[in-house]
Amino acid sequence: MVGVVVKKLKIIDNPLGNIYHGIKKSENEFVEFGEAYFTSVNKNAIKGWKKHNLMTLNLIVPIGKIKIVIYSAEEEKYIEYTLSEKNYCRLTVSPGLWLAFKGYDEINIMMNIASMEHNPVESDNVDISEIKYDWG
Repeated sequence: MVGVVVKKLKIIDNPLGNIYHGIKKSENEFVEFGEAYFTSVNKNAIKGWKKHNLMTLNLIVPIGKIKIVIYSAEEEKYIEYTLSEKNYCRLTVSPGLWLAFKGYDEINIMMNIASMEHNPVESDNVDISEIKYDWG
């Protein structure tokens, strides 16, 4: 799908606690730094649908297991990714795409390294039932 990049990330083993890479400003997916924040999603809970109109997202799941579904209204196409420590990747999502996600473990934490600071008028939100997707 246009506007989505998945990049496998490094986990460096350390006996005192592992190191989880996120993003470097030298990488092509890095646009600009606005803010970094964490969001949690409860087991079997679904958050979404949200579309950022200006913000580029860099999503990373270091704890738990989260299924992320992206919908392009322009292409009328869905793509899905499941991120976790076992599938430790960064999902870069360009503006203009709808996003929703579901938690699978007891504790699920996702980090967003956003290209701009949060601005509530920059994004659109619709109820999860508005965009049809079978969450299984």
